[in-house]
Amino acid sequence: MLSPDRGWAPKLIALDIDGTLLRWVEGSGTVHGEVTPTVVEAVRRAAAAGAHIVLASGRSLHGMTPIADQLGLPLDGGDRTWIVASNGAVVLRYPPVEVVHEETFDASGAVAAVLEHHPTALVGVEERGRGYRVNRLFPDGELSGEMTITDVADLVGEPVSRVIIRDPDATVDDFQELAKKLGLHGTDYVIGWTAWMDLAPQGISKASGLAHVAAELGIDAGDTLAIGDGRNDLEMFAWAGRSVAMGQAVPEVQAAADHVTLPVDRDGAAAELDLYFG
Repeated sequence: MLSPDRGWAPKLIALDIDGTLLRWVEGSGTVHGEVTPTVVEAVRRAAAAGAHIVLASGRSLHGMTPIADQLGLPLDGGDRTWIVASNGAVVLRYPPVEVVHEETFDASGAVAAVLEHHPTALVGVEERGRGYRVNRLFPDGELSGEMTITDVADLVGEPVSRVIIRDPDATVDDFQELAKKLGLHGTDYVIGWTAWMDLAPQGISKASGLAHVAAELGIDAGDTLAIGDGRNDLEMFAWAGRSVAMGQAVPEVQAAADHVTLPVDRDGAAAELDLYFG
């Protein structure tokens, strides 16, 4: 296992956002909007030391650029920030927004299969630069940007980079059992903290997006530190040289990591970064 005890330091740092940089609002699926000063300072110290900071999230790009702004990235005179959005389906540079790689897929079959079992589920597709097109409104705070009501057939009538399916009346276990039952051939999926499912192109994950960034930067996966708290971080953990789970992550995620840091409420991301750049 790579660690600071062995003199290793990361050249690329992949940071999840929700539950890693931003604290969860207790009892909800939403997060507080501000990164704490402790985490901001730790990230900026790492960037100033020459590490490439990459934001890697299930969020769409317009929900991620404000976080880069909060962190003050890029630093003055530094190269534009790399961002891996939509669980790896969209890779961009910022500022300004420049999408350099995007993966899309036909989600119609997978969405129809899920809705057959959960007919009242909410479905959302990113509408770049504005927000999301949805079949019905999602709970407040769960999506960034505007929500535009759209028929499901129109939502998935063309190839998309990511589909969100949310059922407030179901449980995580319900969605996990459904995903196993359906198989979702040709589609990858991630189950969130609640009954929330992200559908993505087969083989696309944060890991594939980060691999694209690393290749552009000429950095090996072994020189990457990845910090996250969700099931959509598992592929990223397997890819990176050192993987770190947040202290509040579910056991499955903690078990997949090389190390478990403090919870997000105690600035665990900063605690890990300070091992190298404190």
